[in-house]
Amino acid sequence: MTEYDAFLHDNRIKVNGYLNKVLWFFALTGPAIALGIRGGVFRDITYTTCILISAVILVMSLIHLLLTKQYPASTVTCVFALTTLDVLVAYMSYAHVSIYLTWFLVPLLSLLFCDRKLFFYASLSNYILMFLSTWLSASYEAALRPEYDNVSAYFVDVIGGFTIESVIMFASCYILGKLTLGYFKDLFEQHKQIVEQEKAMEEKMNILDSMAEIYDNVNLIDFINNTEMSLRDNEQKKHGIDLSTQTHTLMNQRIKKQVMPDQMEEFLTFTNIKTVRSRLSHKKLISADFIDVVSGWFRAQYITVDSTLDGIPNVVIYTTRNVDEEKRREEHLIRISMTDEMTRLFNRRCYDEDLREYRQGTLSEDFVLFSIDVNGLKTVNDTKGHSAGDELIKGAADCLALSVGNKGKVYRTGGDEFMAVIHTDDPEKMRGSIMEKAAEWHGIYTEEITLSIGYAAHRDHPDDSIDTLEHTADADMYAQKE
Repeated sequence: MTEYDAFLHDNRIKVNGYLNKVLWFFALTGPAIALGIRGGVFRDITYTTCILISAVILVMSLIHLLLTKQYPASTVTCVFALTTLDVLVAYMSYAHVSIYLTWFLVPLLSLLFCDRKLFFYASLSNYILMFLSTWLSASYEAALRPEYDNVSAYFVDVIGGFTIESVIMFASCYILGKLTLGYFKDLFEQHKQIVEQEKAMEEKMNILDSMAEIYDNVNLIDFINNTEMSLRDNEQKKHGIDLSTQTHTLMNQRIKKQVMPDQMEEFLTFTNIKTVRSRLSHKKLISADFIDVVSGWFRAQYITVDSTLDGIPNVVIYTTRNVDEEKRREEHLIRISMTDEMTRLFNRRCYDEDLREYRQGTLSEDFVLFSIDVNGLKTVNDTKGHSAGDELIKGAADCLALSVGNKGKVYRTGGDEFMAVIHTDDPEKMRGSIMEKAAEWHGIYTEEITLSIGYAAHRDHPDDSIDTLEHTADADMYAQKE
């Protein structure tokens, strides 16, 4: 059931209740007419008629009262009340009580039910009883009026006037009822829309309240009214934003005090309130990560809540949330994905990624690419087992890491193959240093380790690409191995 249907249902109950009171009141019609008889107003009406009118009305009122108790919104209850009033008016007319406008009382009352069918019934039944009572009383009325030659002339004259008035009344009431029903429907439709809007707003506010619990800072920015309001504050107070002079909200002016100095410029650019709408246009959100000097990494986000048909944000939520643990976990995963599990050196994937960046940039003058291979690994594996072979690989990794230090990066690119990107002006000295470290190494399963080392320096081959330098380093390594 819609709210409009519920209104019609409740309205029927109320109207039937009022009509029942009207019926009980109409029981006074008999005594009122009796007073008129006593005063000489009604000369042709008997006291018996008065008693009969009141008795019938009392019985009908009682029946209607029982119907309103049992079936308060039933069509039968409505029809019974309207029919009772029609019969009362018809009997009064037949009993020679002069009535005119009262004939149109029942159709007018039927409009209160806001039901076209009940109005049509009341109008039709009213006219039929009007017609019958006028016909039955025509001979009596015609005899009192000498201007009519016969009964038919009186009847035609009177019923013609009643018919014209009934048509006018019907058309007027129909238009009035239609306008009223249309007004009520529009009213309930508007009410429904308001309720839906309030419900949607309540849901949004519940979401915002939930967001306020999740995020460290939640700021509601209204670009229509140029206000900001923190949803985390106990007193949710709106503060004005002057876009002509103000570049940052009060919240960001407070947050920026704890942003790392080297990220300050980037933070101020991202949080510039004058450019937020254009950057957020046709987007659900924009975000950026910064470092808080106290609590670590945090993520700032602008989220569109409401926008124009052109996608320009009207209402925006600004949030910040600590993501330091997430960042550390992300860095850990990246480090794992880029690290060789056995040697803890960088792996092949990291090497390929770094080479991709070198291809896109310019190599420095001291750039040197080293290619290293462990000698005799297969023999060690075959004669002493894979534990000895693993020890040899780890030994080679330690020698390389200790020799290169912070001068570059060392990668394990295969089983016994290593690559190193080193920044040095004396690559031959670096090769000698690695060889010295290898000569000092002694293992549990194997006494010594020997490495074949080749290199290619950008200074010696300025026109070569990174891939050509790689081939040159490999060739130098294989020449040394020979």
